[in-house]
Amino acid sequence: MYSLSSQKKFWTFKTEQELAELRVKQNVRFIAKHGASMTEEQRQAHFLSADEERLLLKQYELQLKEFCKRFEPPMPKYVVGTAFHYFKRFYLNNSSMDYHPKEILATCVYLACKVEEFNVSIAQFVANIKGDRVKAMDIILSNELLLMQELNYYLTIHNPMRPIEGFLIDIKTRCNMSNPDRLRPGIEDFIDKTFLTDAPLMYAPSQIALAAVLHAASKEQENLDSYVTESLFGSAKDKLPVLIEAVRRVRSMVRTIELPPKDRVRFLEKKLEKCRNQENNPDSQIYKQRMKKMYEDEDDLDVMGSSYHMNVSDASLDVSQLNTTNPANMTID
Repeated sequence: MYSLSSQKKFWTFKTEQELAELRVKQNVRFIAKHGASMTEEQRQAHFLSADEERLLLKQYELQLKEFCKRFEPPMPKYVVGTAFHYFKRFYLNNSSMDYHPKEILATCVYLACKVEEFNVSIAQFVANIKGDRVKAMDIILSNELLLMQELNYYLTIHNPMRPIEGFLIDIKTRCNMSNPDRLRPGIEDFIDKTFLTDAPLMYAPSQIALAAVLHAASKEQENLDSYVTESLFGSAKDKLPVLIEAVRRVRSMVRTIELPPKDRVRFLEKKLEKCRNQENNPDSQIYKQRMKKMYEDEDDLDVMGSSYHMNVSDASLDVSQLNTTNPANMTID
């Protein structure tokens, strides 16, 4: 239930200003860490500003949408919604200069497939990616734990698809509209556009769903005002103003979507390649050396573990007498 969920408690925000402040905070923190020896003019020329990061992330949201649209086998809409939630959440806590969006994007979609039980193997998944698929597989798997950590392991997402079905069934039952299913194309188009806004981070799934239904109805020259005021909120009219304002704001956000200018995006892509954290760039020598050291450290731990196992065996320890618990037994909300 959304009202009791981690999504509402930890990942739903009151205003767009609150979201903007979180994004600026990550931008300032990255620049302060990696540009400490630069003058202010050098910083401005070298790093992305918070506004530039936001513009670039909008472009990658478009790419995420297209990737899911072309995915084989066809991807359910709720998996797409979950992937968008993960992507948006990740960049509230991180800068795109620290973790490149093209790498986090694929990881968000892969994790969404697993969480929503859309069963595709990693081999099937990377078959949808152009270029070096072995490298893509390594990047996705190495970023998966990072992504879950940055989401604080709150992985359950409440999307508007279920409330939409509820509204359509209710309209068929309590409205005299002919063939409510003809609203579906308009609803789906509206929901696709909400993924490109901050609406999923600000409004309940039921509010977004109702905004989509009302939008589609208006496109079909249908008026559902009496359905909302009488059927839905006839006995709770005090809640109606809040709902009306939420629906109005969601529709306004969709209506005012601006696509990033292509020439501007190309410029920012080049700038990002120069200012990104090379420790997290799989093509950099720093990254390769760090991964090599990590694997060497793991090998050392394996050797130590084998030695410890031999010592325990020599001591004839009866493990059946131990009362053990599984620290990895974790409930994910």
